[in-house]
Amino acid sequence: MKTVLINCSPKKRFCASAYFLFLEKLFLNGEKVTEKLRTPGDHERILEQLKDADAAVFAVPLYVDGIPSHVLRFMEKMEIFCRENDLHMNVYCIANNGFIEGKQNEPLMQCFDNFCARADLKWGGGVGIGGGVMLNVTRILFAVEIALLVLNTVLSAINTGNFFPKEAWISFGENAALLLFFNLGVLFYLGRMGACIRKGTFSDKKYTRILLPSFVFIIFADIFFIIISVFEGGIFRGWLSKKEYGRP
Repeated sequence: MKTVLINCSPKKRFCASAYFLFLEKLFLNGEKVTEKLRTPGDHERILEQLKDADAAVFAVPLYVDGIPSHVLRFMEKMEIFCRENDLHMNVYCIANNGFIEGKQNEPLMQCFDNFCARADLKWGGGVGIGGGVMLNVTRILFAVEIALLVLNTVLSAINTGNFFPKEAWISFGENAALLLFFNLGVLFYLGRMGACIRKGTFSDKKYTRILLPSFVFIIFADIFFIIISVFEGGIFRGWLSKKEYGRP
């Protein structure tokens, strides 16, 4: 069995779509090919991989309640390519957004359903994920926790000869369990979809989110986006910066 996993995020690195594809691969067997879709130059390479694929999994960020434009361009070519080569693979989707509710990915899911009907492909369903950006941050925090554990272990070994500092391991375990809890809904539904991909069956559309109370999510999201705004062009993404006006 061959599964092609397509990362549709326009970001070059550290994107949520890559994180969710990494998790999905844990539940798949057979040949697993991961491709990055960012520019038209990626089209032919991905289409060649689809020739002998049993399933294609698209990981797509939600843009204005729909599919990003660069992904739509690829889907137009993919429709023609699949018809010309008589391909009828199963298509699945992992959609994520920065809002708290995964249900907001429903319009994007409907687009993929319609695409499969038009291209004569088998729509396998998907998983819509809310709080995708924050869930992506959890993997970075987990890496930081591992680094801190290693550092504390080294310092403890140097200072006391103890290679298993109890407090450091307890702290790591507590924080790792908390990060795992935030991801439980995603892991459950990606695992469920993985089982359907392996069997070649319909997964239906399921929606989940980061397991965090909404009011807590909003507070952290506001802080996060304010920080991003400052580093990406000034307060509120340059709203207060000097503007240059000219003729169109």
